Amino acid sequence: MKTDVEELTPTRVKLTVEVPFDELKPNLDKAYKEISQQVRIKGFRPGKVPAPLIDKYVGRGAVLQEAVNDALPELYGRAVEESEIFVLGQPDVEVTELEDGTQFAFTAEVDIRPKFEVPDYDGLEVVVDDAEVTDEQIEETLGNLRERFASLTTAERAVEEGDFATVDLVATIDGERVEDASTSGYSYEVGSKSAIEGLDDALVGLAAGEDATFTGALVGGEHAGEDAEITATVQSVKVKNLPDLDDEFAQLASEFDTIDELRDDVRTRLGRQVKAQQLSDARDKALEALLEKIDIPLPDKVVDEEIGRRNQQLEQQLQMAGMSKEDYLKDEEKSEEDFDNDVANAARLAVKGGFVLDQLAVQEELNVENEELSEYVVSQAMQMGVQPQQLAEYLTQNNQLPAIVSEVLRTKALNLVVEHVVVKDESGNVIDVEAVQRELNGETVQAESDAADETDAAEAVDETDEAAETEETAETGETAETGETAETGETAETGETAETGETAEAAEDAAETATDEPAAAEAKDAQDKDA
Repeated sequence: MKTDVEELTPTRVKLTVEVPFDELKPNLDKAYKEISQQVRIKGFRPGKVPAPLIDKYVGRGAVLQEAVNDALPELYGRAVEESEIFVLGQPDVEVTELEDGTQFAFTAEVDIRPKFEVPDYDGLEVVVDDAEVTDEQIEETLGNLRERFASLTTAERAVEEGDFATVDLVATIDGERVEDASTSGYSYEVGSKSAIEGLDDALVGLAAGEDATFTGALVGGEHAGEDAEITATVQSVKVKNLPDLDDEFAQLASEFDTIDELRDDVRTRLGRQVKAQQLSDARDKALEALLEKIDIPLPDKVVDEEIGRRNQQLEQQLQMAGMSKEDYLKDEEKSEEDFDNDVANAARLAVKGGFVLDQLAVQEELNVENEELSEYVVSQAMQMGVQPQQLAEYLTQNNQLPAIVSEVLRTKALNLVVEHVVVKDESGNVIDVEAVQRELNGETVQAESDAADETDAAEAVDETDEAAETEETAETGETAETGETAETGETAETGETAETGETAEAAEDAAETATDEPAAAEAKDAQDKDA
């Protein structure tokens, strides 16, 4: 087999492959056998039809086409391997010559990762925020804790902002009731603006038994976006009572006896959080600093796919949050054009970051051990709420291991960069990243079940050793995927609806990587069915 490589652009090549016809013999034999099983010719059992009769009744051309289709994947793979190129995505293949008994040739155009070397990164300097915990942060945290232990008492007065009103809602369009937009006994925090627009203004000033009608656009259901006449009837008015920040509250809300002990614990926990945030920022900024030293072309198709993936992820998250894209852009005070530019820039940075980390893994001869795969699976399973064994089986069955190996390799490559940069806080203090990491790890207590889960995952991953070992060079060509999801806020134990947090971090995080969310959802569904 002869392969010529023509560089169309720095990120796209054309392979011209010439194959001696006799190399197709195994594929021709296989084609005859499969067609023999399908045709029905009098006097011959299925699978026993001779080749000459197949040529006569089916046609030699059909056999050649079957053989070529069967041979192309392997021949293309050999051509890529011999050419020592890092391909991205699927090729555009065209058969250019097929002369029965003499010659077979084809071309394949495909995107490739640009060839480059990662420059020296030792001594790069990055600056992160100070690991400061303020009194305001402590009081805010305690305030959120008080909210969780709040109680409601009935108030014999009209509704005021901040009250919890139990209401019946009836929505009508052109006089007809909209069932999926009507409800009864709905507990709503007045002033939270977490329901249909106009409800807050309508409720203020109403006493129990009174009602008000207003016009508002429905946010869900069959008539989403349509204006409806909505009648809100107040059943009861309740006032939220927050417990005092005293020793009694500390004993109720924690394992501590005094409020001072609880406050000290909050300060310690917040301190660990800001240090963990420092490490996260150090990783992001270390990669950003490295990327600034490298200028490489990016394949348009790969960037476009990343943009599409991010937009799809945003759409899913907005649906989960019950928001439209228009509402999101309004909240973010962004135009459609600005948002698209932000997504495109983030996508390009993510693709570039993936390329750089992949190349660094190759240069530094990094590899992935089975123990590291096990740890990764356990960690992801805990975040997804599924059993490690079940996630490992899903990844294996759906051929996701190459992507996981690539993910772990990129993480190791980024860790290597962080080890060689100088990290300072805004006050000018040098941060010992390894010491901070050890401190955080030392304060993390793992349950015995975690160890058992890791053992289960290790056994599952061990079954795929051979597949994993073939992918240790990070040559998967897949861009890093973000895995952010909308966060759900906590509420007081009063039946109120939870507040929804940010939904579009995917458009802002440049090179953060994570496992595929649909994989998590399907694995979780499988676990639920088993249960």
